Amino acid sequence: MILEIDGLKIHYSTRAGAVRAVDGASFAVPEGRIVGLVGESGCGKTTAVRAIMGVLAENGRRAGGRVVFKGQAIDEATTRKLLWREIAYVPQSAMSSLDPVYTVGAQLVEVLTKRGNASRSAARARAAELFDLVGLSESRLADYPHQFSGGMRQRAAIAMALALKPSLLLADEPVTALDVIVQRQILDMLRTLQQRLKLSMVLVTHDISVVAYLCDDVVVMYAGQVIESGPVREVLARPRHPYTMGLRNAFPDLMSDALELVPIGGSPPDLSDPPPGCRFAPRCPFVLAACTTSAALIADGGKQAHASACLRDDEAHSLRKAAMDPATWQRSSNFAMS
Repeated sequence: MILEIDGLKIHYSTRAGAVRAVDGASFAVPEGRIVGLVGESGCGKTTAVRAIMGVLAENGRRAGGRVVFKGQAIDEATTRKLLWREIAYVPQSAMSSLDPVYTVGAQLVEVLTKRGNASRSAARARAAELFDLVGLSESRLADYPHQFSGGMRQRAAIAMALALKPSLLLADEPVTALDVIVQRQILDMLRTLQQRLKLSMVLVTHDISVVAYLCDDVVVMYAGQVIESGPVREVLARPRHPYTMGLRNAFPDLMSDALELVPIGGSPPDLSDPPPGCRFAPRCPFVLAACTTSAALIADGGKQAHASACLRDDEAHSLRKAAMDPATWQRSSNFAMS
């Protein structure tokens, strides 16, 4: 494993108290694979990635757990030495990560000279090589970020992330702001680069279709916790946690005759005061009394082939059948509002 997250806890200090944005999350990233970190907004996936990088907001702190990179536990101080060289980041909005008053080429050269200790001539040559790698013309190095389209800016941000040949790439919603055609181009490019450069990658997204298209493995998060993980094909074809079943139902299937999308009723819990037991219990159509007082945990740091944090995991086959009926989730919606 190139990266292991073990019982990670990230708390944000607010006037209302501590918000447990990530609360005991565990998952692993095998070397040379793309792992999708998926869940609805506010589930903690971006915070988890920022914790890996050691760049939390000022009011955020690691309250527990470990981040292990290449067999060595890392903290904020040690991680900063690894950024760009070993661990690189692709942001959701490239425009917010590129300086508008400098050319993109100048920014690439700065990364290569300041962080990579390259000479300016070597840095310029490497910048041209990186632009070619991501499908951009060398002549565009002289342009400013506002002169690029959204897709081109994202390619430039990826080029910058790959400048110092990292082994782990963290991509936070890298295609969310792009149209579907450009999304496909960027995802294809990421897969090509991952195979060519033998990269390991964590892809943060709320879009199951992106996970299904690009990723090898998936980690599903809900309310700050990992609730299911495993190979993409296995998890999406045979989900074992009701939340994952609900996510799959809420996504349109162009190959199906069904026209109705089935939403999950209710909202995620307040992470400043999360409920006891399973945090999905208030929205779950299969909830038992035991679910409201105790929660299953994913053992072995998420290294199992396919694991879920559900007390009814052994009933997953029958629950999947029931989850396909929209009426099942209508009952859940009524329960969540009561």
